[in-house]
Amino acid sequence: MKSTVETLSPTRVRLAIEVPFVELEPSLRKAYREIGQQVQVPGFRRGKVPSAVIDQRVGRGTVLNEAIQEAIPQNILAAVREHDLKTLGRPEVDITEFNDGDSLNFTAEVDVRPEITLPDPATIEVTVDEIQIADSEIDEQVSSLRERFATLKTVERAAQEGDYVQIDLNATVDGEDVPGGSASNISHEVGSKQLLPGLDEALVGLAAGDTTTFTTQLVGGDYAGRDAEVAVTVRTVKEKELPELNDDFAQLASEFDTIEELRNDVRERITRGKQVEQIYAARDKALEQMVATAEVPAPEGVVKEEVESRKAAMVDQLERIGASMEEYLAAEEKTEEQIDTELTEAATEGVKIQLLLDTLADADDVQVSDDEFGHEIVHRAQRAGMAPQQYYDQLVRSGAAAAIFGDVRRGKALAAVMEKIKIKDAAGNEVTLDALRAQNEAEHNHEH
Repeated sequence: MKSTVETLSPTRVRLAIEVPFVELEPSLRKAYREIGQQVQVPGFRRGKVPSAVIDQRVGRGTVLNEAIQEAIPQNILAAVREHDLKTLGRPEVDITEFNDGDSLNFTAEVDVRPEITLPDPATIEVTVDEIQIADSEIDEQVSSLRERFATLKTVERAAQEGDYVQIDLNATVDGEDVPGGSASNISHEVGSKQLLPGLDEALVGLAAGDTTTFTTQLVGGDYAGRDAEVAVTVRTVKEKELPELNDDFAQLASEFDTIEELRNDVRERITRGKQVEQIYAARDKALEQMVATAEVPAPEGVVKEEVESRKAAMVDQLERIGASMEEYLAAEEKTEEQIDTELTEAATEGVKIQLLLDTLADADDVQVSDDEFGHEIVHRAQRAGMAPQQYYDQLVRSGAAAAIFGDVRRGKALAAVMEKIKIKDAAGNEVTLDALRAQNEAEHNHEH
């Protein structure tokens, strides 16, 4: 095999490869073997069909085609090694010349990792928002805790919003019972809009034992789209009683003795969460700054592949919730072109960041231990709700294990960068990584 490499841009090369016919022989023999296994010719045992008969039955062209489909990737790989290229994504192949008995000539255009001049992370300074916590944020957390300890008490009065009622329902269309349209003794929160449209309005003002009817449009079943008369009978009305916010409540709902200590703990928890958010904001800004300083170019082919995979994932997610791309575009008031532009911008930025982190990982000779890789697999398997071994086997089958290995390596390179950059908040206070370390420590302990 002979090959030459031509640089098309800082991120793309074209390989011109010539493979003498004699080097195609092994692939050709393999093609005859495989096709011979598939064809049945009377008088010959399967797999024992002579090549001349195969040429007659399926055509020499088909066999040659099969052979070069196998030979092309092998020769691209050899040329990539020979020229020491760091390739990205899938090559685009164009066969320039090939006749039976002659050499195979083809070109392969492929994205390559650009040479990047890295900025020194120690020179990167970022400013993030100052942490501010309003009393209302603490009130909100405390009141949701209070909701969890609410009790229901039966009342002898008409229902109002926020009450809980036990009800019987029966739906009819033109006097006929709707199949599956009756239910008894359902618990419902008035005003929650959890059941039928029109029900909440009908319930307000009804006391235990009262019955009324209202009209609602049915969404499923044989009568979908038709109006139904629904009779609703109230069995009981209960009001929600919230515990008083005092020291007794603190002792009931937490490990603290006073409401003041409980509120302080909530404040600390909110602060820790916001500190971690601050670090994430700093990370994003630092990466943006480094990508801009290093003038990282984005390989077109890789971006295109990334956009395609992001779009496919979007369609997949929409299908899971029973929606289509058209419906999504209508709801978002966007055109497909706008979505494509947004995806391209996000993918371009994502690819640039990956290239920057790969270059940093190479520069620092970042290694990933089996333990670190295993930890990430366990973490992802948990998120996917699978057993780690089963998850790993699936990754190996789909060829995605190497990508996760790359993610872990980039993550380590990023962690090293974060230790070196300077982070301040808008008031000029230094921001440390302590909150993130504490969170990672807690997650790590939780997993073991």
